[in-house]
Amino acid sequence: MAVWIQAQQLQGDALHQMQSLYGQHFPIEVRHYLSQWIEGQLWDAVDLENPQEEFKAKRLLDSLIQELQKKADHQVGEDGFLLKIKLGHYASQLKSTYDRCPLELVRCIKHILYTEQRLVREATNSSSPVGGMMDSMSQKYQQINQVFEELRLLTQDTENDLRKLQHNQEYFIIQYQESLRIQAQLSSLASLPPADRQLREPSLLSKRATVEAWLTREANTLQKYRLDLAEKHQKTLALLRKQQTVILDDELIQWKRRQQLAGNGGPPEGGLDILQSWCEKLSETIWQNRQQIRRAEHLRQQLPIPGPIEELLTELNSTITDIISALVTSTFIIEKQPPQVLKTQTKFAATVRLLVGGKLNVHMNPPQVKATIISEQQAKALLKNENTRNDSSGEILNNNCVMEYHQTTGTLSAHFRNMSLKRIKRSDRRGAESVTEEKFTILFESQFSVGGNELVFQVKTLSLPVVVIVHGSQDNNATATVLWDNAFAEPVSEIHTHILCF
Repeated sequence: MAVWIQAQQLQGDALHQMQSLYGQHFPIEVRHYLSQWIEGQLWDAVDLENPQEEFKAKRLLDSLIQELQKKADHQVGEDGFLLKIKLGHYASQLKSTYDRCPLELVRCIKHILYTEQRLVREATNSSSPVGGMMDSMSQKYQQINQVFEELRLLTQDTENDLRKLQHNQEYFIIQYQESLRIQAQLSSLASLPPADRQLREPSLLSKRATVEAWLTREANTLQKYRLDLAEKHQKTLALLRKQQTVILDDELIQWKRRQQLAGNGGPPEGGLDILQSWCEKLSETIWQNRQQIRRAEHLRQQLPIPGPIEELLTELNSTITDIISALVTSTFIIEKQPPQVLKTQTKFAATVRLLVGGKLNVHMNPPQVKATIISEQQAKALLKNENTRNDSSGEILNNNCVMEYHQTTGTLSAHFRNMSLKRIKRSDRRGAESVTEEKFTILFESQFSVGGNELVFQVKTLSLPVVVIVHGSQDNNATATVLWDNAFAEPVSEIHTHILCF
């Protein structure tokens, strides 16, 4: 059965996810009226990492526009008139959007088709008798989405409380200024004749007493509002940290494990798009709460009231910074691993990706990623934060790449298309040791600026282990087999360090 027919039968959150794939970049009407044609094209035959494949993408774009125009021309009668105009408009729109970047159209449609297939597969497996595992996965996904909804409501609640606090504080400041004005009037009575002073003084004294009593009560109320708001933020951050732990320490680690097994002949890892959607939701919620905490701190500085709130806000700010640090540094991953076996003077590729996408505006100052080859011993020292000298075990050509943001898919990634290992430094081998017994890894590192340089992170991640064969040497006769599972003692070969700048 065609994917589009099954996709239209999705329900609930799955249907919402499917609908969110479409927009001005690719209207859902185009998917509907050209569903058979779209699913019949060889989109996977276009290598998005190879700019020379652009001519294939251009042919697909031209064919898509022709099919749309043909569909529009076949519309007749009164009912078909509006559809004819709409389809013609979409043809012009798609040509204008992708004519200069046809590979982006292929990237967009591949993303749509893959996501639809995943949603249909999950819905089918969860309803079948043998879909117990998928059903369990769907329940887990549902729990994650429920927590996100709870976080959304908590964040909206604190936003409302913060606005109320700001309104009350602004009124308090106005009344405080009124008390100063009354005090100034009382002071000026000293220059008046006694009769005039006795006539005006009682009224001013009464006003001052009333305003001061109100200010005392309202100061206590404001302090309570601040403490209540801080306690709500503590609850939100505790839930945020728990949700982030599930996504980063459970789901993302499982994805990395699947990627590792896929390198040894296992099934494709998949599931990266839904991980990115969760990481994007995390980043949005974290940033909203961080901005709220900063606004609360600004209100406290604007009107200092003695109490424990200063210490609480300092603690909250430290906690939210730790949470966002863990998110950014942990979601810098290797989407496409370098080859298991590297040969000097031979081109190879790799792709790194930041799973928070464009949500923290990292792409506004596009980061540059650097790739370095290091030995297994250097990697282990780096994992233990013992290697701070940035030693390398060789030289890689074309090892710098700027991360690019793809608007259609929301991905922020760096595609190393033409790296080449120029030379390698081996450790001394003795006896019958094979070159394949010495393992290396590719270290990718970058610096991310978040929130307009409010926070700057130094991030690093390690590839799965590789072995190196020197071109033109006796290494060519070696049997290059790497068991990635046992290469490093650590189950996940990533490191994350950060520098915070305020």
